[in-house]
Order: sequence, then C-alpha cells, then structure tokens
Amino acid sequence: QVQTVESGGGLVQAGGSLRLSCTVSRSPFSINHIGWYRQAPGKQRELVADINSGGITNYADSVKGRFTISRGNAKNTVHLQMNSLKPEDTAVYYCNRPPYLSPLTWGQGTQVTVSS
Repeated sequence: QVQTVESGGGLVQAGGSLRLSCTVSRSPFSINHIGWYRQAPGKQRELVADINSGGITNYADSVKGRFTISRGNAKNTVHLQMNSLKPEDTAVYYCNRPPYLSPLTWGQGTQVTVSS
C-alpha cells in the first residue's frame, strides 16, 4: 500500500537546524499536493507547511520565515528545512496530503527534539 516514510529528525539545540525528508513509497502516481504535519505530546496534529504541484507553498504562522518546504529530485519526495528551531517545535513530524484531500497511510513520523 502507499505509505509515507519520514526521516531526518533528531536532537538539536535551540537555534539549530534540521532537514527532514519524506518519501511516498509504492505510489504509482505523483503526489501533487503534500505537506508536513507535526504532533506534540498531548496536542492535536497540525499542518505546518504544504506545497502543490505548481510549487506554491503555505506555512503555519508559527513556522513562517523559519521553515522551508521543497520537493526533492526523486519522485514523490519532499523536504522540510527547519532553521532557528525553538523548543516549541519539538514534536513528531509526518508528511501527508493536506486535510482537504484523502490521506495516505500515515507513516511512523520522525522525532524532532529541540533543547533549550
């Protein structure tokens, strides 16, 4: 089945950077519109960035100016460059379609921990 595979998380100090990667595996078609979500302990999953087939991007206010979403060279890959990380960015990060589209099977996500 089609599934997302996320990687690149880790432990970083506040002010540091990480680059997350996501691959949509076993998809016979291109995923035109995809985004990055995060879920912190005790909180709901939230969409932080998304990109459409035309390269138009959207960001949550909390990450605007610090995070950059981009498509990878390989089919159905997407990255999230995260700079100036804050402790409140600590969460498990997932990629998937935006909420108004049918979701793909959720992957395991990748843990991002930002220490103060």
